[in-house]
Amino acid sequence: MKKLTLALILICCSCNQNDSYFAAIAANDIKLNAPMDGEWLATHREKGQSFEAFLKSKPSIPIATSNTIYLRPIGNFNAIQQKQIGLTREYLEIYFQTKTKTLEAIPDQIVPKTARRVGYENNQQLLAGFILDSILKKEKHPNAIAFMGIAEADLYPKPEWNYVFGLASYKDRVGVSSIYRLQDTTLTGVSFNLCLERLLKISSHEIGHMFGLRHCIAANCTMNGTNNIEETDRNFARLCSNCQRKLQAELKYDNLKRLTELQGFFKRNRLNKEAQLLEKDANSL
Repeated sequence: MKKLTLALILICCSCNQNDSYFAAIAANDIKLNAPMDGEWLATHREKGQSFEAFLKSKPSIPIATSNTIYLRPIGNFNAIQQKQIGLTREYLEIYFQTKTKTLEAIPDQIVPKTARRVGYENNQQLLAGFILDSILKKEKHPNAIAFMGIAEADLYPKPEWNYVFGLASYKDRVGVSSIYRLQDTTLTGVSFNLCLERLLKISSHEIGHMFGLRHCIAANCTMNGTNNIEETDRNFARLCSNCQRKLQAELKYDNLKRLTELQGFFKRNRLNKEAQLLEKDANSL
């Protein structure tokens, strides 16, 4: 009986600490303005997702036999692009507080002519849905809780769409994003940090969907929908307090450990805007 009482006290203390954390950082959430023409919320009807609705959706929970996020590069990546992927793996491991592993790259010739096209910019594009259904879903990784492809080439979701930054299947926990538009066609040392920031946002957004998070419509947040690169650049890499609460309830990580490690990553890689956002969170605690 004493052991049970102690366990209940520890659980209650943990819940109180988490509630205090989210209440403190909520002051740093920046409410979204009314959407402008061309922005995601101007063209898509979104209901949002409350914390209670998230819990009712029964999101995926890592267990001993299913506890790793896998990344699969698709294409022929040069050295600077490979560095981006390496940093993305490091970031996702911190962001989700879950072991993350990068697999060997596979050539994009694995995508047949029937699932590729020449886009309106005269660039090669791959059908995102084919990559999900015919490549990633067929790979078997018994301990995978999420599986993310990172493509070198541009992606499109269906014939009537020009392109898509990424696509994910909530049910199957697979997704794919492309580095193509994030690097403004050519990745250089000058554009490295801008491309990296975009790749971190898109990858964590798509994997967030795999963990059951829907688009956020309340505050500037990683889980905001985006129609174009300008809107992506305006969105934060920071999850709002409500979306953080959902993710922590699912993954059961230490909020302060995650915050400290994310701050360190942003500072090391000179992602100053994101480091400043998390500094505000740290100062609020």
